Amino acid sequence: MTNLYDIKINSLQGKAIDLSDYKNKYLLFVNVASKCGFTPQYKELETLHKTYKDTLVVIGVPCNQFGKQEPGTSDEIEEFCQVNYGVSFLITEKVDVKGQNQHPLYTWLTSKSFNNKKSSSVKWNFQKYLVSPEGKLIDYYFSITKPLSSKITKHLK
Repeated sequence: MTNLYDIKINSLQGKAIDLSDYKNKYLLFVNVASKCGFTPQYKELETLHKTYKDTLVVIGVPCNQFGKQEPGTSDEIEEFCQVNYGVSFLITEKVDVKGQNQHPLYTWLTSKSFNNKKSSSVKWNFQKYLVSPEGKLIDYYFSITKPLSSKITKHLK
């Protein structure tokens, strides 16, 4: 599992997402939750998605591992995102981002042995991982880093 584009994950609607469809674009993976203090970041994530749509794909990854702040079903999560924040970017199925049932995507994002850049652990909801158009991890950002922060956008210009 050394290539990010080989990892399988489904959309919130249960359809397979082929990450290789996004080669030559930046990818921003964000573990999201509907009932978190950082949930208003959905709005900035949507702005980021629309502003950089030609070069960036924002992918929200629902997770219920931090304070049980994403308890909803797929339908509930989808409705929440659309109704409250007008989210139009890609949202995946709900997964574990840490622990023994960690999804392979997060194993790649958090393990230097796979991403060849650095190891990390997901500390809370709305932690962000930025991947280059060549499929290489650029960096990760803790929840307090806003989606439109220059730490992230400087890579997209």
